[in-house]
Amino acid sequence: MFRRESKPQNRIDSLIGATTRIEGNVFFSGGLRVDGMVRGNVAALPDQPGTLVVSEHARVDGEVQAAHVVVNGTVNGPVDARETLELQSNSRVKGDIHYKSIEIQQGAVIEGRLVHHAAEVKGVELKVAK
Repeated sequence: MFRRESKPQNRIDSLIGATTRIEGNVFFSGGLRVDGMVRGNVAALPDQPGTLVVSEHARVDGEVQAAHVVVNGTVNGPVDARETLELQSNSRVKGDIHYKSIEIQQGAVIEGRLVHHAAEVKGVELKVAK
């Protein structure tokens, strides 16, 4: 009935190095750190608690989707953080951001809308107080 929240990965399973440039979509599970450039979408596998880290000099030109997202570089595209999003001081996001929980550090730049994921509540009926 209720979705179970996952914890951010404390380890990085995959790394896209600073001198690496990928053209195409990237799908991952566990933890992924991007230090280079990706021209394409970056997404955690469905129903898996993935953590994506976009480091200070990294750039993603495409959609970003993961349960937990940390950005300190540049994302040109929408971001969907199903659980937590951390925008560090050097982050630049050009696109709408969907999040459940967010932390924004001073210096972060967002060119887009912030859209909060409403908590899923089922089977609750609200009545007007009299």
